[in-house]
Amino acid sequence: MTEKQSSLAQLDYKKIAIPILIGLLLWFLPIKPDALSDQAWHLFAIFVGTIVGCILQPLPIGAVSLLGLTTIFLTKTLKADVALSGFTSSTVWLIVMAFFLSRGFIKTGLGNRIAYHFVKRFGKSTLGLMYSLLGVDLIVAPATPSNTARAGGIMFPIVRSLAETFQSYPNEPSRKRMGSYLIYTLWQGNIVTSAMFLTAVASNPLAQELANGAGIEVTWVKYFIATLVPGLIALLVIPWIIFKIYPPEIKETPDAPAWAEKQLSEIGAMTAAEKWMLGIFAGALVMWVLAGTINVSATTTAFLAVAALILSGVLTWNDIKKESGAWDTLVWFGILVMMATQLNETGFIPWLSDNIAQAVGGLPWIVTIIVLCLANHYLHYLFASTTAHVSAVYLAFLTVAVAAGVPPMFAAIMLIWASNTMSSTTHYANGPSPILSGSGYVTQQEWWKNSAIISLAYFVIFFGIGAGWLFLIGMV
Repeated sequence: MTEKQSSLAQLDYKKIAIPILIGLLLWFLPIKPDALSDQAWHLFAIFVGTIVGCILQPLPIGAVSLLGLTTIFLTKTLKADVALSGFTSSTVWLIVMAFFLSRGFIKTGLGNRIAYHFVKRFGKSTLGLMYSLLGVDLIVAPATPSNTARAGGIMFPIVRSLAETFQSYPNEPSRKRMGSYLIYTLWQGNIVTSAMFLTAVASNPLAQELANGAGIEVTWVKYFIATLVPGLIALLVIPWIIFKIYPPEIKETPDAPAWAEKQLSEIGAMTAAEKWMLGIFAGALVMWVLAGTINVSATTTAFLAVAALILSGVLTWNDIKKESGAWDTLVWFGILVMMATQLNETGFIPWLSDNIAQAVGGLPWIVTIIVLCLANHYLHYLFASTTAHVSAVYLAFLTVAVAAGVPPMFAAIMLIWASNTMSSTTHYANGPSPILSGSGYVTQQEWWKNSAIISLAYFVIFFGIGAGWLFLIGMV
């Protein structure tokens, strides 16, 4: 068999055909809603076909997304400049820069040094390590309004180095020794810390502004008190649940602290490259924290940090070129962001939101708010951005909830929670997800399966225990 024949034989044409057939079926469906334009419906058909392809993966996700984009070009569903707009998204480029920052941590050895210190202090168990890492995320969260910068730029390099410290490497069986658990739990933990503070993710202040515009004053302190109990419970429970359903092979490491101390002794004092890396990273962290004060976006800060790494010699252009995960993510995430954004712009998302809102009319108010929170959660399968989702849906759902008799503050806070927990759905759900899912430690099948289970835990914690807490403190 020739090399070309062998390459062709590796393609699963049945899996390729399925998303194409689904897309064609939707495209030519004779019962298209009258309220939607042909453009909106056709884009929806292409989006669904692309997502099905990403799930089945007859080809790598980047290739599937590229085929979806090509279909948009061929069918002239969108103009070329609009179809390519996802590649100009500041969030997409922030994610790409986070990959490069992570490479700097690994190349210089600073990531390993930090990992050894964590192991020395908390390394007697994998679960203990995870709790300590999430503790760091929790401390940084109130002052870092970019969950992508926090999870991708700050936490991801440390977790990746920790995994490799225990000989757990991506895209091979050893990933399950520790790396798979650490990476996936970091993502879920970041969702919780984002939900706990109005200033921990960009979509929260947007929801706050929309609520305030509707006459519901959600303050930082009021929201923090409301979220404190369900948030802390989630931070304690979610890592433990993942430990049970997606366990690391290495669970107990009683000798690890002594081993880490020995490793620190052997690597000796910090090198010049490590010092540069630490200084540049510290500067980026300060700028992320002070983003609102100094009026510099998180993406600009990330670009400055990577530029500084290149100018200092910590990274070379060859290092940048070889970071394949970054370039792969740029392609597939940029395309999905564009599709999701245009579904909103062409009217599909507003139409769907209005129909969901009408469907809950006449229900008891407690049932109404639960249904809206669940609808908000599962609607996120159509989004690749929490900010875009909040912009499209939050105010509409809040208005319907209040009109149905839901206490205004109760409705506003519950829907903000739902706008965070919805990020636990897919590998493209928010900024950190493509960074962490693209690390090679968690397969897409594992990602979606575990996320479906964890979603149930969020429902119980936030919309069960959390709702009870809001009753107790008088926010009803």
